[in-house]
Amino acid sequence: MKINVTVSNEWNSLCSEYQQLLETHQTTYPVQLGAIAKALGIKILSSTLRSDISGEIRETNGEVTIKVNRHDAKTRQRFTVAHELAHYFLHRDLLKDGIVDDVLYRSSHSTYIEQEANRLAADILMPIHLLNALVLQCNHEKETSRKIEYLAQELNVSITALKIRLG
Repeated sequence: MKINVTVSNEWNSLCSEYQQLLETHQTTYPVQLGAIAKALGIKILSSTLRSDISGEIRETNGEVTIKVNRHDAKTRQRFTVAHELAHYFLHRDLLKDGIVDDVLYRSSHSTYIEQEANRLAADILMPIHLLNALVLQCNHEKETSRKIEYLAQELNVSITALKIRLG
């Protein structure tokens, strides 16, 4: 299995300070999203949200809070946190009103903004260097489906998210 992914334009658009902060927390897998949020001063809350809402990010009085639906699967919660962190990096100007994402990661903002957040979330959760390292570890597996399962489990992401990241 050969990994042929690149970083997104969204990753490339981040200032070097944000890239370095993220890379500091992408040295082992699974990527520690809580440590990234803490370094940014962002509070993450596991909350009971409506069943059609996966998460939200909001800035109130200078404090940024991410709420994630505690009823979602853990891998989905991780993607939601990464998605909301991506909003923080890319769409900070929208946080005063809050960004609430439904289960399809759509909000009242444009689809393009949500797609940007999804692409950066994938870069945050599944950086290329970690994917490549994991692929080397599972080269003994003959079946691609078993490799995919192994990669998803080690990165603590859903198989769907991983397949999208791998193209």
